[in-house]
Amino acid sequence: MSKRDYYEILEVSKNVTEVELKKAYRKKALKYHPDKNPGDKEAEEKFKEAAEAYEVLSDPQKRARYDQFGHAGVGGAAGGGFSGGGMNMEDIFSHFGDIFGSAFGGGGFGGFSSRPQQVQGSNLRIRLSLTLKEIINGVEKTVKVKRFKLAPGATSKTCTTCKGSGQTRRVMNTPFGQMQTQTVCGTCNGTGKIADHIPPGANNMGLIKVEEEVSIKIPAGVREGVQLQVRGKGNDAPFGGIPGDLIVVIEEIEDENLKREGDNLHYELYITVPEAILGIKKEVPTVAGKVKITIEAGTQSGKILRLKGKGLPQMQGYGHGDLFIHVNVWTPNPNKLTKIQKDFFEEMMNDEHFTPKPTKNDKTFFEKIKDMFS
Repeated sequence: MSKRDYYEILEVSKNVTEVELKKAYRKKALKYHPDKNPGDKEAEEKFKEAAEAYEVLSDPQKRARYDQFGHAGVGGAAGGGFSGGGMNMEDIFSHFGDIFGSAFGGGGFGGFSSRPQQVQGSNLRIRLSLTLKEIINGVEKTVKVKRFKLAPGATSKTCTTCKGSGQTRRVMNTPFGQMQTQTVCGTCNGTGKIADHIPPGANNMGLIKVEEEVSIKIPAGVREGVQLQVRGKGNDAPFGGIPGDLIVVIEEIEDENLKREGDNLHYELYITVPEAILGIKKEVPTVAGKVKITIEAGTQSGKILRLKGKGLPQMQGYGHGDLFIHVNVWTPNPNKLTKIQKDFFEEMMNDEHFTPKPTKNDKTFFEKIKDMFS
């Protein structure tokens, strides 16, 4: 059976905002929550379906992939978590406990509120500088990261306040009968566990700072500012929670020859006046090494040559950008010319062959820029 559209499941439009999306999911969660529909398998499946839709659409990167490729773009393991149909209640409650907590009035229905929260460690963020060659081909980098890990010998025990449930319960008498409310346990912060033994050197949560080597696979075609996520390589959570992630922010080291513009590259080629007049073959750098190009006789300064597919690979894996060669005719310093050379150019100043005679084929600067992106 084909999967339903995520926007259709949550009954929202494709331009839904983050606030509207969260509100729509809470509405579905209230309607199909297992505690309101005990034993109703259909409601349970719709509850899981809504959680899966929200898990993808609430993540900007997953949402972009879904908008472009549909379910195929986020199937299986869309960046971790539980997307792709492998939904279970423990996953849903641990991922979206904050939404349920607010939706069910800080405790809501009994079935959910008895589950302790699964604490997640904090994320770490580093910057990684890459050369153009590394960006072109993709690369695997090993970096040293200082992170908090659970100290060897650190142990925990069941919280004596909440008896491991992670929440405390209170029953109040009201004109409408008894009302039960539940709140996060202040002793264990919802984990259901408290420290039992803390080894020397560890903090009060049983964590100790260590330096670890982390291997990071960089896909080809990344660009300045792209953030990559390495699952589970952030700080550990106290007493067996979920480790945080390592966020890797990409920085580009500027290349001395090739200038980047998106997936396209630009190279400034300088030629002499005789070379422009008579034509010549020149070597230019590309992402795959040097190649020879032909400069035709009579080439004007400012001409732009386009080498299709010689730019950077696109991150999605669909083709390459282009390499644009900007031809510049180099004017020599008159103070360094010999008398013979000066006399020659003085004579040519009045020669009709040296008089500018632009034609319709000689494009303006703006026409050349337009051609670059056509």
